[in-house]
Amino acid sequence: MGLAVFHLEDLSGDELTLDGPEGRHAAVVRRIGPGERVRLTDGRGAWAEGVVTAASKGGVLVGVDGRGSVPAAAPRVVVVQAVPKGERAELAVEMLTEVGADVIVPWNAERSQFKANAERVEKLLGKWRSWAFESSKQSRRTWFAEVAPLASTADVAELLAKAALPVVLHEEATVPLASLDVPADGDIVIVIGPEGGISPAELSSFGVEPVRLGDTVLRTSTAGVAATAALLAQSRWS
Repeated sequence: MGLAVFHLEDLSGDELTLDGPEGRHAAVVRRIGPGERVRLTDGRGAWAEGVVTAASKGGVLVGVDGRGSVPAAAPRVVVVQAVPKGERAELAVEMLTEVGADVIVPWNAERSQFKANAERVEKLLGKWRSWAFESSKQSRRTWFAEVAPLASTADVAELLAKAALPVVLHEEATVPLASLDVPADGDIVIVIGPEGGISPAELSSFGVEPVRLGDTVLRTSTAGVAATAALLAQSRWS
């Protein structure tokens, strides 16, 4: 079983104190105690490992005996996820994080049924970032998944225009996803529509020939992870 992973911004020094919410979670929820090994990461590629030398309700003290860094993955996977309803949003963010998406972009699509105002947007981003943060630790990532600001359709079109590989999933597409050539570098941008589908106007504005996953239609909360896995199998996982 792999080491438990916790987030700590400053990894400098031979003895690190994990306190605050992360420290309490380690000591109280996970019941990490003296003698156990843990891994600490800043979420941006650097890590440090060591043995817990002391633990209390306030956190744990770690004696570092190993450290290193992991380069950013290439190609980078950016998943534009139309905002789903209810608990399907949490499922989508968690699964995308676990499978290896680097950036998750919530998209207020025409058929998303999300009524945006400042308070709702702030609440949505707070939830999505919390889910991605916890899932990044759970899946033992050294580079944590990033949740970008809420995107408009124009923002999504711009992301696609700059992508090394733009991918728009659509149930009526005839081109299979598996036929695409995956680049070794740059951004793969995958667009996942809402339950009601991507509207004709949105599809036209993207200027990208859509692709299909297969003969079945996946829900918006699962289509992204399936497409990400399929493309990673041809690149970073190979």
